[in-house]
Amino acid sequence: MSKRDFYEVLGVSRTASADEIKKAYRKKAKELHPDRNADNPEAESQFKEANEAYEILKDAEKKAAYDRFGHAAFEGGMGGGPRPGGGGPGGADFQSAFSDVFDDLFGDFMGGQRGGGGRRAARGSDLRYNLRVTLEEAFNGLQKTINVPTAVACSTCSGTGAEGGAEPVTCPTCSGMGKVRAQQGFFTVERTCPTCSGMGQIIKNPCRSCGGSGRVEKDRALSVNIPAGVETGTRIRLAGEGEAGLRGGPPGDLYIFIDVTRHELFERDGTNLYCKVPMSMAKAALGGSIEVPTIDGGRGRVQIPAGSQSGRQMRLRGKGMPALRGGAPGDMFIELAVETPVNLTSRQKELLREFEELSEDNNPAMKNFFSSVKSFWDSMKG
Repeated sequence: MSKRDFYEVLGVSRTASADEIKKAYRKKAKELHPDRNADNPEAESQFKEANEAYEILKDAEKKAAYDRFGHAAFEGGMGGGPRPGGGGPGGADFQSAFSDVFDDLFGDFMGGQRGGGGRRAARGSDLRYNLRVTLEEAFNGLQKTINVPTAVACSTCSGTGAEGGAEPVTCPTCSGMGKVRAQQGFFTVERTCPTCSGMGQIIKNPCRSCGGSGRVEKDRALSVNIPAGVETGTRIRLAGEGEAGLRGGPPGDLYIFIDVTRHELFERDGTNLYCKVPMSMAKAALGGSIEVPTIDGGRGRVQIPAGSQSGRQMRLRGKGMPALRGGAPGDMFIELAVETPVNLTSRQKELLREFEELSEDNNPAMKNFFSSVKSFWDSMKG
C-alpha cells in the first residue's frame, strides 16, 4: 500500500510555515492518540502516520528533500536514508518528535520549564497574619509591633544551603533539568527529579544549621503601620516580609488581615456609627437635651423633640469613622430606646394611674389601633 502524502496526512498545504505544521500535528496528536481512541482500531496506525509526517516536515533539510523527491528521498539512499539504530521515519525518532509536542502540551501542567533548568532558587511563600484591633484603634490608626513566625535566611550559609557558602552543583540525575522522563508506550511521562526534588542542583555538603534548605524557622518582630479607617477584612500587604526563599530565592510577602472587635457602645456600618441611647418615658414625652459619647472620646449634645418614640434617630454629622482612602468621615446616628419604668413605688403607680386617666388623647397610635380592632370584631360578627 502506497504512503499518503505527508502534507495530506497533517492537513496542511505545501506552503505551510513551520508553526502551521507544528500546530496541525499537535491537533492530530490529540485527536488520534490511542488512549483516546480505544474503540478505533485504526487510530494507532494513523497516529504513527501523523508522527512520521511531522518528523520529516518539522526538519528544514528533510522537508526540502521530501518536497523534491517525495517518499523516495527516504527509501533508497537519495540523501536521507534511515540512520543506524532505526532512526528513520517511524523508528526511534518517534520519541523525539512526540517529546517536542509533549513539552508544549503538558510542560506547564507538569510544572516543567522547557529548555532546561530546574527551580534554581524558589520564591518564599506568602504569609498571613490576623491582627485584632479595637474600634478606637481603627478610628485613630496606630503603629503596632507584631511577632511573625516565619522562615528566614540561614546566617551560617548566607542562604545558599551549602556548608561554607559553597556553590551548588548540577544534579547528575536530571542534568540540571529538574525533571526526568520515562517512556510508557506512546506516552512520555515526565516527573520531578527524585535526586534534587526539581531544583536542578544538589548540595554536596549541606549546611548543618539549615540542612541544606538555606533557611531556618524564627520569630520576627515587625513594626506595622495601621492606617485610620481600617475595618474587618482590610488587608495590608508588606512586600518581601514573608517567608525567605529556598536557597537564596526571593522572599514572599506578608498579608495582614484586620479584625475590628465589637464595641460596647457603638455599632459600625462602613464609615457610619450607631449608638442606641436608653431614655425614660417622661424624657421622651417632654423632650430636652441629652449628652452622648463620641468615638474620639469627646461628648456630643443632642436635642430630643417632645413626644419622641423608640427607634427615632438623630444625626451628628462628621462624628463617624474616617474613610480609609481619604474623603469625608462618616456620621454618628443616635437611636432612642424609650424604656418602660420598672420596680414602681406605690406613689409612682398612683401617679401613673392618674396620668392614664388624663391621657386619652395623648396616645393617637394606640387610639387608632384599638379603633381598628373594634371595627374588625364588628365585621366578624356581621
